[in-house]
This record gives sequence, structure tokens and C-alpha cells, in this order.
Amino acid sequence: MTPAPTGRSEAIIDRLHALHPKLIDLSLGRLLDLLAKLGHPERALPPVVHVAGTNGKGSTCAFLRAIAEAAGQRAHVYTSPHLVRFHERIRLAGDLVSEETLATALEEVEAANAGAPITVFEITTAVALLLFSRVPADVLILEVGLGGRFDATNVVDRPAATAITSISMDHMEFLGDTLDKIAFEKAGILKPGVPCASGAQAAAALAVIRDRAAAVGAPLLVRDGDWTIAPRGDGLRYADARGGVDLPPPGLLGPHQADNAGIAIAALRAWNPPWLTDHAIATGIGAAQWPGRLQRLRGALADLLPPDWELWLDGGHNAGGGAALAAQCTLWQDRPLHLVVGMKGGKAVTEFLRPLLPLAGTLWAVTEPGQHLATPVEVIIAASGGAAAPGPTVAAALAKLPRGAGPARVLICGSLYLAGEVLKRDAGA
Repeated sequence: MTPAPTGRSEAIIDRLHALHPKLIDLSLGRLLDLLAKLGHPERALPPVVHVAGTNGKGSTCAFLRAIAEAAGQRAHVYTSPHLVRFHERIRLAGDLVSEETLATALEEVEAANAGAPITVFEITTAVALLLFSRVPADVLILEVGLGGRFDATNVVDRPAATAITSISMDHMEFLGDTLDKIAFEKAGILKPGVPCASGAQAAAALAVIRDRAAAVGAPLLVRDGDWTIAPRGDGLRYADARGGVDLPPPGLLGPHQADNAGIAIAALRAWNPPWLTDHAIATGIGAAQWPGRLQRLRGALADLLPPDWELWLDGGHNAGGGAALAAQCTLWQDRPLHLVVGMKGGKAVTEFLRPLLPLAGTLWAVTEPGQHLATPVEVIIAASGGAAAPGPTVAAALAKLPRGAGPARVLICGSLYLAGEVLKRDAGA
């Protein structure tokens, strides 16, 4: 997110920003031309699971990767955005891409592009696909960057399976101003004959996904129709036409993670690779990890609080993310809750805050130095109806929290850009 790669890769990525006047320009033509110059690496990939949606894409990818690795498989993963270092976006057969490998591939792709107009995401997607085509692996987990239909990742003609996580209002300037328009863009990843697993959706979004699946001939597996997932004992129970699987508590915290775990399982069972077992499914669901998603912090920022307090971080940043966080906060009844909120400019701050406001003992508006496109503190305060107080930074807000009433819990949220800055500061960077 914030420019953090070091050495050659950072310089190359900085150069690439000059190739297109827009950071986002949804189209496939430029990338397809570049991939042709590179020998079509998108045609030489391991089996692909392609994941779209508004909220939960990264978590679903984390569950997919954890299940594959629990089965002893080598997994490539492509996700965005990153939190601290660009290298987080590309995982080769289980390992984050090294600086030398990334820089060399960037130089190769930059040379092949020869200065043609192209967005940074398109060219870095080409880099990822080139590396994925050259390093042996058993599965590629491919997360959509934005939308789906014209997203750069949608150059894979026939994935093994696709998945669509929860759809809500976000990126309206690119995807449309209604839920059905946004769902149409997300459903653009569906392919003829390729099964798609969908999580819980609003009726308007699900209707669009169903129509698109029928139009292209993609088998659609919908939660609470074709598969279910629900609490059972201390864990969960997943079930579909093939039978049921008892699961431990997901490695990722929050009631919403049951949906993401179920999507991952449904997509893999629809693909049905020979290595998939119930044991791998259960082990992977319990082992999954994903930074910045209801992550407990225990470093330098946590040290600013009393030792019996808890500090948590989440990158949720839209109405759906606010609702998901509120569901978890409702379960946190054992101690007072303080919210520290920083958001990206252009986001629907009021809609994000609405379900959270009744749950917060105090609310603090922040921007961090280096936080990309941060919403001004004054805008967050106004969107909260005056309930928020100025931090104005995370550390300053933590210092102002009321002490003396026993243990408390603090949740920093509102932006993945903020989450990246917070993780750096918690690590003492």
C-alpha cells in the first residue's frame, strides 16, 4: 500500500506510475497485449481459484491457502493491496517473493512493455503471472483487485473454480452506484463450465450472480441453498451434497469468517482436486492467518496501554466491513470498547461508523503520517455526528484513553492503509 519495497523494486514501481495518468483504469486490452509479448504466462499456470467480492476476499484466500498447505500442496497466492511491503502481494509456492526475484521480473516486464501506457496494477499482475508460470506449484489462489469483469486478474480463461464473497457498496465510482451494478462487475469472473461458490448475499446481488451463472453456464453453489455452515459446539459444521465436515473455530476471528471459510470449502469441493480431504479442510480452517483482519497487536503500540488491556487492528473500511466488525464487537461484552478510526478519502465514513457507534465507549478520529489518501480528522468527526474526538494520531489517541476503570479493549479500524501504518509502528519501525 504505502511504498515500502526496498532497492530496485521500489525504484521500478515508482517509474511505472508514470506510464498511465490514472491509478485505476479498468480494462483488459493493455494487459493482454503485454502478456502476448511475454509468451502468454497466463496460459501456463497451475489450477487457479479466482476470488472476487467486496469484503472477505483476502480472508477467503487465506483459508484456501491454509487448506491447500494442510494437504501438503504448494500454493501460489496473489493478493492486494499490501500492508507494509509490496512483496506481500506475491507468494511463490508458499514463500513471499524475494526482493531479487521481484526486481528482476519487474525489469523484464518493464522492458517487454517498452513504455506503453499501462497501470501499475496491470503490470505488476503481469509480473505475478510470469513468476507463477515459472515456479512449480499445485494451486494458484488469485484475488481480484477491483471489480472482476475488467480486473487485470480476469485474464485466466478457465480457472478450476471461482468464488464470490460478500458484496456491498464500495468503489462506486468504478463499479456503479447500485448493488446490482456492482454484483454484475463481480460476477464477470464466472466462466463457462467452471463452478462458482457464493457466500451470503443480499437478494439483489444474488439475483445478478444467478443470472450471470445461467448465461455463461457456470455451476453456482450458494450458501444456504447448496451448502451450509453454522456453529456447532466450539467450532463449525460445513455441509453440502457430498456430506458434512466438523470444523474447529476458524483461525480468523469474527462471526463473518464462517461465511468466508464456507466459501473456500465450497469452491475447493466443487473443484475436487485429489489431494482435498476432510482432515486438510478442518486443519486449514483452524490454522488460517491474515494480517490486519481482527489481529491482536502486542508490540510497541500495545505497550502504550495498561498491561491488562487488549489492542486489536482491522482493515474494514466500508458499510459491510463496519457491520462485520459490529457483529464481533457485540460479542465483546466483558470490557469497555474504545474505537480508533482512520479512513481513506472518498469512503462512506457515516455508513461505516453507523453500526459501530452504539458499541463504543469512546471514539477517536485519526490520520497517521504517511497514511495514503487519508480522510481528514475533521471529516470523520463530522460523519460521527460529533461523537468522535481528535486523536489526531493513533499513539496520541491511545495516550488519551480513560484509564482507571479496569481492563478495556481498543480496536483500530477503518482503512487498510491505516492498518499498514499501524503494523509498522507496532513493530517499532
